[in-house]
Amino acid sequence: MKIHFIAIGGSAMHNLAIALHLKGYSITGSDDNIFEPSKSRLEKFGLLPKEFGWFPSKISSKLDFVILGMHAKEDNPELLESKNQNIKTVSYPEFIYEMSKDKTRVVIGGSHGKTSITAMILHVLQKCNKNVDFMVGAQVDGFETMVHLTENNDFIVLEGDEYLSSPIDRRPKFHLYQANIALISGISWDHINVFPTKENYINQFEKFIDTIIPGGVLVYNSLDSEVEKISIQSQKSIRKLDYSIPDHIIKNGKTFLITDEGEIPLNIFGDHNLSNLSGAKLVCQLIGIHDEDFYNSIVSFKGADKRLEIILNMNDRNVFKDFAHSPSKVIAATNAIKKQFKRRKLIALLELHTFSSLNENFINEYKDSLKSADLAILFYDPNAVLNKGLNEINKEKIKSAFNDSNLKVFSDSNKLQDFLLEQSYSYSNLLFMSSGNYASINLNFLINQIKESE
Repeated sequence: MKIHFIAIGGSAMHNLAIALHLKGYSITGSDDNIFEPSKSRLEKFGLLPKEFGWFPSKISSKLDFVILGMHAKEDNPELLESKNQNIKTVSYPEFIYEMSKDKTRVVIGGSHGKTSITAMILHVLQKCNKNVDFMVGAQVDGFETMVHLTENNDFIVLEGDEYLSSPIDRRPKFHLYQANIALISGISWDHINVFPTKENYINQFEKFIDTIIPGGVLVYNSLDSEVEKISIQSQKSIRKLDYSIPDHIIKNGKTFLITDEGEIPLNIFGDHNLSNLSGAKLVCQLIGIHDEDFYNSIVSFKGADKRLEIILNMNDRNVFKDFAHSPSKVIAATNAIKKQFKRRKLIALLELHTFSSLNENFINEYKDSLKSADLAILFYDPNAVLNKGLNEINKEKIKSAFNDSNLKVFSDSNKLQDFLLEQSYSYSNLLFMSSGNYASINLNFLINQIKESE
């Protein structure tokens, strides 16, 4: 089979391209720019385009499919050429459904937590030698590629993103999978560029429940009022299972599950991660994993990439980086570290990077989101605001939105780095939160300075 990827550099797109290449398919692709780690990984498998840009000449009648990524535009030259030649053009969720419609589809959805839950499930299944197909957006330790498709496996585990499928398919990705087993971890208004109201955003999750195959299962987080409400109200002919935070104890900065098997030590921490673990456990049970096997496997789970990831670990200080960017994720990350290390100062740095976070109509959603931090710092790039076509925001407007007059606001990465180097890190934790490039700071240099500081 010959497949061409338009916007091959995306997180899921490049993983799917590699997975199909490993299946023996003939894969080509284009993009106007590709960043790490996608660039190195595509290069490793010989899939990195020789030059960046869009080339209609790559589109020919010999192609079986064109897979279109969200990064491309509706007037993309390659897309227009594929339409002109009547080549079947699909989004990657549409393609994955076609490849898995005879399997039991497990779809993990939610504004936050879906990547971590999917990663936990895959980690446990791998430890238990349970072979499944899968697709997840972040790198998980122990897996070379984050998309795996076979003809033989009975189950496929999918991270269910609520964002749009492609420039020409405005349906949320998780609507296309038609789950047999679905999980919703939490709902917190996001992506205001396509879901302009909170009600409109919540409605996407109601529709997600409606797409569950009759007789299927919905696993939902009962701690989230919006999730509980739409789950209970749904009239769909499905089984419903709820979960919350499991019994646990924190000893000397280490979290232990309290179970019938005894106290189980974990490498992860925080109420958000613990509730994620409960959801993952229920899904694993539905796939056929016994509790004892789940506990034996989860002890070695260290988290998904950039999810409270420890990048410096010392006796009196830690540095974490986290993908947190939406208000709910910021609250969860800061609360988790403060609760886990009660005697340490928490220095929390948030980069506003997404369209929603830089939008003056949305920024008030961040009110009190950094209140767990002892020193709260915020970075934004005025050029990013300009490039996204948004109205200018200033430091006072940001402080007011966050309800924190002591918030340190920076728009110059060099000044931010100087400020961070001036801080004392003895008995402190530093948390970087960003869906961007961490304010263009040289993290390796900064970590070395923190390691050597008093």
